[in-house]
Amino acid sequence: MGNGIYRQNGFQSTNGYGFFDYKYNIPDYAGQDYDSYWRYVYLGVSVGLIILLLILFRKAGREGIQKYLRVLGIGMIALYLGKTIWESYFDITSGRGFNEGILPLDTCSIIMLAAPLAGFGKGKVAKLGAGWLATGSVVPGISNLLFLQALNYYPFFTFGAFYSMIWHFLMVFTGLLLLVTNYVEASFKTVLHGFILHMLFSVIVIPFDYIRKADFMLYYMAGGVPLISAWGEALAAKNLHFVTTIIMVIAYFGSFSLIVYVTKAVKWVVRRAMPVRKEKAY
Repeated sequence: MGNGIYRQNGFQSTNGYGFFDYKYNIPDYAGQDYDSYWRYVYLGVSVGLIILLLILFRKAGREGIQKYLRVLGIGMIALYLGKTIWESYFDITSGRGFNEGILPLDTCSIIMLAAPLAGFGKGKVAKLGAGWLATGSVVPGISNLLFLQALNYYPFFTFGAFYSMIWHFLMVFTGLLLLVTNYVEASFKTVLHGFILHMLFSVIVIPFDYIRKADFMLYYMAGGVPLISAWGEALAAKNLHFVTTIIMVIAYFGSFSLIVYVTKAVKWVVRRAMPVRKEKAY
């Protein structure tokens, strides 16, 4: 199915692996593709494809976008279930047992709730879903476009890596689609709607993190978050995890607001640079 060529300790080793091989069954791989050019190829292709799709979808209309959100909601749930069954099979048959990390409690999992709410819901319910897609979906999506963490565990040409690439690409594209087409307004209301759904989900996640000493949605240790993760480690040493939780809540709200108001600023600049020409009266 594929061949991986990796360098370790100055030596080059070649190992064969299949597209659907599980991370523990891929020999001699220790995240080498994360530092390869493939990560930047993915980033470049994703940015170009997002721009192209936004251009193609710009006149889809509310009904067309709503249909897309319905398909997205069903598709993301199916994709997650497929990946979970695949991963669980290898974990259980290899004797590792159930892997708690596959539970849909991380920030990126909220899209499986938000997309169906936005696509099938009505009124405030639909606004909560669309609001999160336009804010909370974009931030972690962009983070994973830039730093594709799956490559720390899977070579580029594997299902494990492609799953992550597709998932986070759709998160970014969907959020920008709703903002660019004015499906949702770039306003504080959108920030508030997205944040409310985010916190409703957090009501489940935060207790789980503290009971299991997990770090879903980064509320317990802020693992991997630039700057904040260092604070998280220092606070954990003093058993002050609740401070990390408060910091992350503030960080989420700030990042949601940043996405909306940057979008609003860009739209203002575009309108100023390309004003609508008025027809001359005859």
